[in-house]
Amino acid sequence: MNTEDALHHVTASLKEGAELREKLARQCGRAIVEGAFMLAECLESGGKLLFFGNGGSAADAQHLAAEFVGRFVKERRALPAIAFTTDTSILTAVGNDYGFDQVFSRQVQALGQPNDVAIGISTSGNSPNVLLAFREASKMGLKTIGLAGKDGGQLARSVDLPIVVPASNTARIQECHIAIGHLFCELVEERMFPGDRKGAGASQAQLKPA
Repeated sequence: MNTEDALHHVTASLKEGAELREKLARQCGRAIVEGAFMLAECLESGGKLLFFGNGGSAADAQHLAAEFVGRFVKERRALPAIAFTTDTSILTAVGNDYGFDQVFSRQVQALGQPNDVAIGISTSGNSPNVLLAFREASKMGLKTIGLAGKDGGQLARSVDLPIVVPASNTARIQECHIAIGHLFCELVEERMFPGDRKGAGASQAQLKPA
């Protein structure tokens, strides 16, 4: 591949991603707002957010949990969020003793409460461990949000709120999933902390406690 071919590929990929986001806004915009409000209501009532997924979706789960516990844009209190993909002792113990399909459902069983929200991410919508976690969450009375792609798979029929990216390319789906997650963070902050100042660009002196 020469430079011109590579540049054409880059331009085409970015255009494809931009067009997909426009399609996502048309088809899923209201669902994204509904999901963000569901998260805000959970946090306002003292609940917590439980994120999980495999591979790139595991990275997204960790990324989004960090945005809530740390901050997204605004200077505000920490918000309770857990990624079920970070504790290697739990993952390997449950995987070894019960099977990999249960690495998330056991954590839902241990840590989930009825006022929490479980957010599972699966590009195919058919990851067995994500589906089992949703089954456990629903049984325990948690609300559930699923991010998927393609036709939504079994996930689309297993959660309170499915958000299905209208694409079949895994990379493009993942790009939209993190964009949706960022919108969740932004909308939650705007709803819960309307008067708080923006943290981006604040000096270290400003960030130090008084």
